[in-house]
Amino acid sequence: MISRFFIRLGMHLGFRGLIVAGLIGAFALPMATHPAAAQQGADSGAVVIMYHRFGEAKYPSTNTTLEQLEAHIGELTSGGYHVLPVPDIVKALRDGAPLPERTVGITIDDAYLSVYAEAWPRLKAAGLPFTVFVATGLVDQNVSGYMTWEQIKELADNGVGIGGHTVSHLHMPGKALEINRGELGRSNNRLAEKLGQRPSIFAYPYGESSLAVQGLVRDSGYGAAFGQHSGAIAQRDNFFDLPRFALNENYGGLSRFRLAVNSRPLPITDVTPAETLITDKNPPAMGFTLTRKLKGIGRLACFSSHAGKARLEWLGDARVEVRVDEAFPKGQTRINCTLPAEGNRWFWFGRQFYRPN
Repeated sequence: MISRFFIRLGMHLGFRGLIVAGLIGAFALPMATHPAAAQQGADSGAVVIMYHRFGEAKYPSTNTTLEQLEAHIGELTSGGYHVLPVPDIVKALRDGAPLPERTVGITIDDAYLSVYAEAWPRLKAAGLPFTVFVATGLVDQNVSGYMTWEQIKELADNGVGIGGHTVSHLHMPGKALEINRGELGRSNNRLAEKLGQRPSIFAYPYGESSLAVQGLVRDSGYGAAFGQHSGAIAQRDNFFDLPRFALNENYGGLSRFRLAVNSRPLPITDVTPAETLITDKNPPAMGFTLTRKLKGIGRLACFSSHAGKARLEWLGDARVEVRVDEAFPKGQTRINCTLPAEGNRWFWFGRQFYRPN
């Protein structure tokens, strides 16, 4: 049963670059939620989820229906989760401070008008904090369907977090460093001008980054940055390539949502390669080292969005090399590694690679 399950999971990994785990949600049993003590040490982790639009059926790949959003809010307020501001989650993980079990952060990309009109009233009524990542140029140009600066300021004044998202929402790894540096500087200045403060966290447009881009974001004063690859966040993660579970109409059902918000970070270190930009070595040599023994480790499985299930080669008891034979295509490729955990939960580690066009 498990092997057939993972094979079907892998077949769906590449669906328009969306999160693979939607299929798992269809198979997963309902998960009990209940308050728990704080996590300790390296196992302390959190899940961050990502939305775009709400109630905009014309854009199903980035839209979450209002019924789905209300179901998500109902789940998060059921008593089994601890929804915290994303900057607070980042600070706790960076400081090595324990977080409660099932800590969740909410993020929304691109500042669409439906965030203001539909999501904010519902999240505010439920007392759930969230962060909006704003691409400043789209707001400056008064693009139809986006919030105005007055509306974004109203959100910020009422405690909603605002993060950076460049000016023009560009593909950063494929651009020259000076272009990216200019985008970051102008975006920061505009947010400071309009909101009175510079953002502390950043989200890469399309979730795409590279070591060079991550360095620029760090040098621009940000404390952390998020991609769009699925997985739970651990203390040892690269804080400038943090994962988020993306949600939309196809991947926003309640069973899949429960799967995401109940996931746990796979306890690993020494992740290779450090670089997520694909240039001359394709496919890259990928791997990681487990930091402790895990029950049922033989059920660990990894999949790529373009080639399906990957081969795992074990070097000793802890080192795992992930072998994919097919070259990564142009654009985005995601790698997801999952392992069943206790209580119908999943250890989850993901990465997103980018090959320029």
